[in-house]
Amino acid sequence: MTEDAACAVAHGEVSMDTGDRALVAVFASPVADHLLRYGRDLGFRLLLVEPDPERAVPEGLDVVRSVPELGPEVDVVVTDHHRAELGPVLRDVLAHDVRWVGIMGNPRHVGPHVAALRELGVPDAEIKRVHRPIGLNIGSRTPPEIAVATLAGLIADRNGKPGGFTFSGPA
Repeated sequence: MTEDAACAVAHGEVSMDTGDRALVAVFASPVADHLLRYGRDLGFRLLLVEPDPERAVPEGLDVVRSVPELGPEVDVVVTDHHRAELGPVLRDVLAHDVRWVGIMGNPRHVGPHVAALRELGVPDAEIKRVHRPIGLNIGSRTPPEIAVATLAGLIADRNGKPGGFTFSGPA
């Protein structure tokens, strides 16, 4: 039986080209810590946007205080929807042609980012670019679980797949 290329990648015999993928976590938080830790293993270039210089950030991580220039290879995940800087930071992210932007939050009520962005004059079409909730629906509760679900969702979205356990083709 011949193995396909995916088997060789899974066995570590061949490296997989991850392209020019970038993950930007917004706001230092336990979820951001895990997103960035796991994101490194998945081949993302990493960046943390943390406007508050008083907040602790993990050692060895690139941190900026404001939203830098971002391109279409960038996925942005906002990890705290209670921060006062939420509106301005999201407005600045939406000013760029990022591939994907999402914010953590409970889907049972309107996220605070909507009012914050409207107050800043951001058009509804731009506000709709913000995904909420984020990640695959795996019932995640802890920061590591939320990070895994989020990264899995980003990978599925990037690869044009629905995520979950629905597969097509032979079993």
